[in-house]
Amino acid sequence: MDVKIKLEVEFSITESGLEDAFDEYDELTVEGLLRELLDKSVACDDIAVKIVSGPNTLEEYDEASS
Repeated sequence: MDVKIKLEVEFSITESGLEDAFDEYDELTVEGLLRELLDKSVACDDIAVKIVSGPNTLEEYDEASS
């Protein structure tokens, strides 16, 4: 039987850490990055990721830090 789990996760990451993670996983958004991490480490199906607050791209990060 499949089980659906819904959660909220909050974390802090340095700019260089975010850039490195985007490069390593070849993703352009935080949503895509988290979806990749969950898929590879937990083998989840039908992963839905939604950023509630904070930047989702490096461009959004740059705008917020200016």
